[in-house]
Amino acid sequence: MTTSAAPTAAPKAPSKQEARSGGLRKDIQGLRAVAVTLVVVYHLWPDALTGGYIGVDVFLVISGYLITSHLLKRPPRSGRELGTFWGRRIRRLLPAAFTVLATTAVALRLVAPSTMWAEMSQQIIAATLYVQNWALALSSVSYMEGSGTSPVQHFWSLSVEEQFYLFWPLLVFGVAWFVARRSGRTAEGSADLATVRLTRTMILLVVLLSLAASVWATTYEPAAAYFVTPVRMWELALGGLVATFAPLAQKRADGPLGVGLAWVGMAGILTAAWWFTSATPFPGYAALLPVVGAALVILAASNSSFSPTVLLRNRPVQWLGDVSYSVYLWHWPMIALLPFVSHGSLGIIDKSAIIVATLVLAGLSKVYIEDRFRSPKPGTPLRRSYQLAGIGMVLVVLLAAMQWSEAELRKESAKKELAAVEEATTPCLGAATLVKDDCKEGDAGGKIVPKPELARQDKADIDEEKCFPEGRYDQRLSCSFGSGDTRIALVGNSHARHWLPALRKLAEKRDWTIDTYIISTCTASDAETAFNTSKKTKDCHAWGQWAQEQTKGDKYDLVITSERQSKPVKGHSLADSGPAATKGYESYLQRWADAGTNVLAIKDPAYPGIDVPKCVAENPDDPDACSGSRKDWRIQKDPLIEAAKKVDDKNIATVSYDDLVCDTNQCRGVNGGVLTYYDASHLTATYVKTMAPYMAKPIEKALQS
Repeated sequence: MTTSAAPTAAPKAPSKQEARSGGLRKDIQGLRAVAVTLVVVYHLWPDALTGGYIGVDVFLVISGYLITSHLLKRPPRSGRELGTFWGRRIRRLLPAAFTVLATTAVALRLVAPSTMWAEMSQQIIAATLYVQNWALALSSVSYMEGSGTSPVQHFWSLSVEEQFYLFWPLLVFGVAWFVARRSGRTAEGSADLATVRLTRTMILLVVLLSLAASVWATTYEPAAAYFVTPVRMWELALGGLVATFAPLAQKRADGPLGVGLAWVGMAGILTAAWWFTSATPFPGYAALLPVVGAALVILAASNSSFSPTVLLRNRPVQWLGDVSYSVYLWHWPMIALLPFVSHGSLGIIDKSAIIVATLVLAGLSKVYIEDRFRSPKPGTPLRRSYQLAGIGMVLVVLLAAMQWSEAELRKESAKKELAAVEEATTPCLGAATLVKDDCKEGDAGGKIVPKPELARQDKADIDEEKCFPEGRYDQRLSCSFGSGDTRIALVGNSHARHWLPALRKLAEKRDWTIDTYIISTCTASDAETAFNTSKKTKDCHAWGQWAQEQTKGDKYDLVITSERQSKPVKGHSLADSGPAATKGYESYLQRWADAGTNVLAIKDPAYPGIDVPKCVAENPDDPDACSGSRKDWRIQKDPLIEAAKKVDDKNIATVSYDDLVCDTNQCRGVNGGVLTYYDASHLTATYVKTMAPYMAKPIEKALQS
């Protein structure tokens, strides 16, 4: 999972007292350096520091603390003061962010394959408008459909912070107004004790409610929970809660209490970074370790030579903390885009270059962008800050929108080309080149159809909401195609769905009716599929039992089933799920057989494991670069087929169409002018249609059994 951080820099040249109350503190600057180091190392070497993503959480606590300290030092008591606060945030954060977003948009167009342009342009627009976290949360349930890692995905945490900055001063404003109204006097200057106490109570309430939401969401919808603001609010709020206790920490900062708190806090952060993994349910309860750890380090405010923070006070660490915001902004786009330049995974030289380039760009950004825009010239009207934000947003959104428009125009052109090829009914197209001796080269008019930009839309044409639950395993959906007397049920996950275009084509000619019982990722088996929540696991298993009840016996002339085991069986890893998956399918198939159900299991075809459309887009003049040997691509064992062979019943048959996807030696991303896969494992609808004439015999044989 990609993580990010959006640290907030502090004012310059503070007094000694300010250093204890939310201004520039060397321990906090050092903590920023630790946080950004954890994030960068995790992004470059995720296996070496499996929990480095918690650096984001450390940043959130720091931001919550500093902003709350600032607000308590001078609570906003009018609309103009609120506007002034937001104006400072605009000048502090937006110029550098917009510079990176604009640069990334240009780089994306220059180096990334065209398959990424539309989706990534949308991501850039979401990041520019500071709703990136919500965009990622909404798409998280179908993340497998994405065409690549977004070079601006790390802006999710900055979006969380900006949304926090909109809400938080309103809370402090409301508390200050309430206290002043109740006391009957006009408050000025820093917050009085009553304001601090009520603010503390309100913040504590936010912490408790948001933490509860985090625990609940992480349990029931963890993919989306990682990004949404209410689930993350408590981390920022806990930093704010610490700010209300800062004077207490000041009295004991250099004594045993301060030193002890600093050691415990730092240990919590480093333990989480070292021991957490991508499998750790997060944020939820697990986030308490790094978040409370960061809060304790800040609360300790220790300057003692016995404190771990003494190591954070040297000049290089302080410099890194000072430029940490820009480090965060620049490093991830390079990690996401450099492989398109190097044409492979990142090696040690690539990663070293990224680190050096990140530090150089961060230093330049700090001096020439962050510092330049942070403090306006005396007399500059407040509206200039908002004008800056508006102009910057419009320019970056326009830049991304132009690229998005170009991608959409290419898709429209690709649709016309595909329609023309299909209407031409070319005899040597797609799978025909693997069957007919006189069709070795294929003929799509010298073009590849569908074009890579259109590939992800080239799947079975069904109503997603009514026919194919995406991550909603408690739904029971079935759709019917055709009106023939011969009834066929198609049962399975998305790897059953990709056979539907061929089945519908055959049904039109042979008077069949096709009823679908298909779902994403889930398997129709007695073996429970391990999802990220127990509810999904149970719902998926229940769906499989329901699908069998709907199809067993003589309800259908034939049940066609096909699946891919893309998630592990409960209690197993994916690598060792084979035997358990086979056992689950065996008992499931046996019940079908015992009920007299006529079943044909289609072997999941050979698949590449690489994003074929992206590969073809990167190699437009050499589509064979997206090919591999049959041995490498071939699924050695399909647990469904292995199970079917163990069931001794004449009504359970199997078929493999691998020879319609691969020739004797090689499997190709493009066969006969047709793009074979729309991602790393699913066949395109166009290619499956070319397979239809050669799929008919085994199906008809199964119907006659």
